[in-house]
Amino acid sequence: MQQKHLILAALPALACGFSSCSKAPRQPNILFIMTDDHSAQAISAYGSRLIKTPNLDRLADEGMRFDNCYVTNSISGPSRACILTGKFSHVNGFTDNSQTFDGNQVTYPKLLQRSGYQTALIGKWHLNSDPQGFDFWSILPGQGDYYRPEFVENGVKKVEQGYVTDIITQKTISFLERRDKSKPFSVLCYHKAPHRSWMPAQRHLNAFEHTIFPEPENLLDNYKNRGEAARRQMMEIAKHMWLTYDLKIATGEELDKAHNYVALHKTDVNKADVLAANRQGDELMRLKAVYDRMSDEEKKNWNARYEKRWEEFKSKKRTPEELVKFKYQCYMQDYLSTILAVDESVGEILRYLEKTGELDNTIVVYTSDQGFFLGEHGWFDKRFMYEESQRMPLLVRYPAKVKAGTTSSALSMNVDFAPTLLDLAGLAVPQEMQGASLKPVLENNGKAPKDWRKAVYYHYYEYPSWHMVMRHYGLRTDRYKLIHFYNDADYWELYDLQTDPHEMHNLYGQAQYAEVQKDLHKELENLQQQYKDTDPDEKQHEFFKGVEQLR
Repeated sequence: MQQKHLILAALPALACGFSSCSKAPRQPNILFIMTDDHSAQAISAYGSRLIKTPNLDRLADEGMRFDNCYVTNSISGPSRACILTGKFSHVNGFTDNSQTFDGNQVTYPKLLQRSGYQTALIGKWHLNSDPQGFDFWSILPGQGDYYRPEFVENGVKKVEQGYVTDIITQKTISFLERRDKSKPFSVLCYHKAPHRSWMPAQRHLNAFEHTIFPEPENLLDNYKNRGEAARRQMMEIAKHMWLTYDLKIATGEELDKAHNYVALHKTDVNKADVLAANRQGDELMRLKAVYDRMSDEEKKNWNARYEKRWEEFKSKKRTPEELVKFKYQCYMQDYLSTILAVDESVGEILRYLEKTGELDNTIVVYTSDQGFFLGEHGWFDKRFMYEESQRMPLLVRYPAKVKAGTTSSALSMNVDFAPTLLDLAGLAVPQEMQGASLKPVLENNGKAPKDWRKAVYYHYYEYPSWHMVMRHYGLRTDRYKLIHFYNDADYWELYDLQTDPHEMHNLYGQAQYAEVQKDLHKELENLQQQYKDTDPDEKQHEFFKGVEQLR
């Protein structure tokens, strides 16, 4: 009798051995959310004094925040290529935005798709070629528009009504609803925001209208103690931020008449006046092009908001210093307003995954394609190897591997993302990928293995081009940064980030840093050998052509 009971008790276990009970744990889903130009200074989980981002903070609270994640080439297209391939720009072939991405090379979405993942890409692509490795894709052509944007969906063009961040969110959720539930998913949700020209959603037009934002202490930087690249750039809020296109200082009446603006001034005798009029006319036409994508009701709300700014601007004469401060406040109002919609998007998608029971089996990654200057050094845009541009936000939520509320100071790069996602999905990482998997960091409460890298590598190519930032390469350790500007210049910069976190004083050539400088040069040579960038000064990059819309 006892033997009979033992046999009967074993039957369920035997049955499981030949049925679904024996299935291996399902591979994790992957949700990779990326914004364009979202600086870590604008995320409250990173200590921002500018904005509250509760949904992004949730990712940090329930996952891991990386404090030392860096882009390898701080500009949109090249960063996206590095993320897809796990390879540096000089290896994947996409060094600047004039290139066409070679989609035939190995990318992590292709490998996930081949292993059984259902893959999708939704939002800003910006690689000048059609995506490969996706079961579904719906992308913005070029930079895309904030209002009534056009998408190319699996090769078919279509214009969508509404605001771009909301549309990308709904397209992402729609794909998740209709997907094949028998397969794990890998979704790339790529937002346009907060890219220039920082156009807020209608509901956020007045979000920061009366806010006075704290200014960075080097907003009025005079670029002393640094080389010519810092002085010769064209990305200063004071000189290069456009009043009309960037800051929307124009009335609805001006915009309605914008198509006649340049012609009205062509008969002016004074050449300087003609040039100024043409410049202002060009700005108006740029703004009109995006303004005209709005409905009449949206235009009415837009005019009610920005005509107040126009009146404030016209109400008084300002000194050059006062004008910079005024423009900075306008810049922050608009830039941060676009982030409010992004944060709402993250919350909406997380709630959907939670409702469907998929959240805890989904690796959720949030990042930006690079950092961005929010008035530091008096700048907007990116490109430089200086900290605000080079540093990327990186938040990872995945309860199976990542302890909630952890942080990591491990030096990481965007070329690490592809090997990390493949590794977490249980797939082999191709040898050609140059990044390192962050899985051991994620599994060890943010602590890096003993043999982890001691420095990250950087190389920027796009010159001459928008904002005129000279070509340069270099490395960053946990304390120091060494930069070489080349081709159109030939000089070095060295910063001690412990004593000079804002990178205001170039220490290169100073006697007390001689040993540090020597060690950094050696480490730089080692990294260039390791990453096969063995002739970084080669004059191989032609004048940048085919500039589309403002980057």
